[in-house]
Amino acid sequence: MSEQDIEKLSEDYQKAKNEISELNTENAAFRTEISVLKEEMAVMQNQIDWLKRQMFGRKTEQTSVILEGGEQLSILPKENSVPPTAVEETITVPEHKRKKKRTFEEAMCELPVEEVVHELEEKICDKCGAEMVEIGVEKRDELVYTPAKFHVRRHIVKVYKCTKCGSDPEKDAELDDIEPCHFRKADCPKAMIPGSYCSPELLAHIVYEKYGKAVPLHRQEKDFSSKRIPLLKATMSNWVMTGAEQWCLPIVRKMIEILLLSEVIHADETVIQVLHEEGRKASSESRMWVYCNGKINDKSIVIFDYKPTRKGANAQEFLKGWHGYLVRDNFSGYHVLKDVKHCACWAHMRRNFVEVIPSDKKLHKTSVAVQAVERIDKIYHEDSLLKNCTSENRYEERLKKIKPLTDEFFSWIEKLPASGKSKLAGAISYAINEKEYLYTFLENGNVPLDNNRAENAIRPFAVGRKNWLFSNTPGGADCSASLYSIVSTAQANGLDAEKYLTELFRQPAGTIILPWKEENSDDT
Repeated sequence: MSEQDIEKLSEDYQKAKNEISELNTENAAFRTEISVLKEEMAVMQNQIDWLKRQMFGRKTEQTSVILEGGEQLSILPKENSVPPTAVEETITVPEHKRKKKRTFEEAMCELPVEEVVHELEEKICDKCGAEMVEIGVEKRDELVYTPAKFHVRRHIVKVYKCTKCGSDPEKDAELDDIEPCHFRKADCPKAMIPGSYCSPELLAHIVYEKYGKAVPLHRQEKDFSSKRIPLLKATMSNWVMTGAEQWCLPIVRKMIEILLLSEVIHADETVIQVLHEEGRKASSESRMWVYCNGKINDKSIVIFDYKPTRKGANAQEFLKGWHGYLVRDNFSGYHVLKDVKHCACWAHMRRNFVEVIPSDKKLHKTSVAVQAVERIDKIYHEDSLLKNCTSENRYEERLKKIKPLTDEFFSWIEKLPASGKSKLAGAISYAINEKEYLYTFLENGNVPLDNNRAENAIRPFAVGRKNWLFSNTPGGADCSASLYSIVSTAQANGLDAEKYLTELFRQPAGTIILPWKEENSDDT
């Protein structure tokens, strides 16, 4: 082989080698691109599955619905299952009381009864013609609804005069303020709102319809119109503002004082739109904050607080001087509160895993999200058994039974890969980042596992917002906050909110009647 051939082969070899190197580089780039595309596709598929569940699926997070088989998960680990031949082990379950279901008769026993007696007009036997005698009765109850009725309460105040004043010079000389005729009027309650025909009953109904049943004022106007009552939305709005400022606001301030004495406070916030807010666009999002005491209390307190921003300084201002356990979500603004013990919400953390559970139940056996939900459910189950324990016993039992489960959960989850942009990676990162605050409930028996208390309290506001859409002014948003506080607290304490409001509006403005069952004080 000649030198030219050898050089040519060498050049061809080097050329092929360079081509192979380029192909390897290109192949590596393609592999990287495919990996990125697969990850993006997985993220988009997760988003599509989530959107499908939101659009067409059930919104429940109950284990019996979201997991394979539609059955409640066992509280015992699978590896601890007892063989059929083994001796059954006795487990002591803490004693608890179950509320007895009320029958229809028990529920309706306090209602007035209208008896309608049905008798035979002719007590003659239609077979033989003999007279028939009564041997018994049959009873059947119906619950009757009577539509609302309107009437005018006309106050007729009689005026009296004394015909003797100024007619006897001897008696008149003894009195310095004598007048020729002395006039007196009969006692009469002042108008609730001067110059209006508003009554306590009417205003209580308007307020309850909007803030208790989410019926906006423009719909109430149409309803009144159908009943031939010409009551305009603007008029009702002015009445509601007056009732909130003069009657409800002093009570809300008193409720805040009592709330800040609580050991545990729940906090949450949601969006509200205020059209005419100084220095801000009508489309800007403001915030309605909610604060409430813990579940383990003899009375419930729910406070709504309107603020134009979502800054943590708003919570800091409201809770100024308070030191206790704050149960909240993972909003970073709460971290400006330095003198409180932060408690994260296990329900929020669990929800992140629920959202990434595969829709195909065949994949549940290997799903990390399903395993996470199962472990969290064990913690919830053990805690539910302690519902009727005292705070001290609950604290001790949590350390014995729930802390090992919590340690096991975080020991397991910290070993899982949490890289990438998938929702599963986000759920794992959320749990690890909130670990310190997810442990706080173990420090006190009165601290709950989650922030469902605040979420349930704020739900009526979110439902109402879908109907009335926005507040016109910041003043209107403040009044809404006061009225939602009053109505929500009354309902949480089992009161008839409309009846409570009627009694409140019958009192002079500034009277304190707290919305729960106890001997109320009139001190302001």
